[in-house]
Amino acid sequence: MNFDVHRHLNAVERSVSSLVRDGKPARAVILARSFATTLEDLWDVVTNSERIPRWFLPISGELKPGGRYQFESNAGGVINACEPPARVAVTWEFGEHISWVEVHCANAEAGLARLGLTHTAPLTGHWDEYGPGATGVGWELALLGLALHLARPDAPKPDEAAFVGSPEGKAFIAGSSDAWGRAAIAAGTEADQARAAARRTSAFYTGESV
Repeated sequence: MNFDVHRHLNAVERSVSSLVRDGKPARAVILARSFATTLEDLWDVVTNSERIPRWFLPISGELKPGGRYQFESNAGGVINACEPPARVAVTWEFGEHISWVEVHCANAEAGLARLGLTHTAPLTGHWDEYGPGATGVGWELALLGLALHLARPDAPKPDEAAFVGSPEGKAFIAGSSDAWGRAAIAAGTEADQARAAARRTSAFYTGESV
């Protein structure tokens, strides 16, 4: 794979915010990336059940407001809102854990469309251990898949396990984890704690020791 690690890492904007959701402390992981496509095509690729598996995961369910969706071997939930071509809001249910995801699509500068994603979750010990990277790196890998698909729509989807095990994949995950550590520091997390969490996140995704 002809893969420019730094270009893809630098294409993502990352931030973290603290908030209250349903009366409980929560954290929001926020990322955005622009793609060389139209707003209409971006909306289609993130909502069309036939295209989603080409860059993310197979999806099933009733894909309309109020319907339930399920990603294969991953999360499912309820589609709370669908406002073409701008916004989708869903619950993100994995086991007993429930969080919330919103995706926003918009026109960017000439020839580009922008996707913003916010994943909000209750504050738990998992956050203390891994910080925003546990969620952020996963979504960043998904947006990488989206970028590769949009650049070469007819190419086979890259093998995720092979990519994660490759030098380029490990460098991407380490760089993403470090970037989310910096985002945590910017949001007020103590620097040593944020960096340690970033190292644990990178090890989690690559299977290597901390």
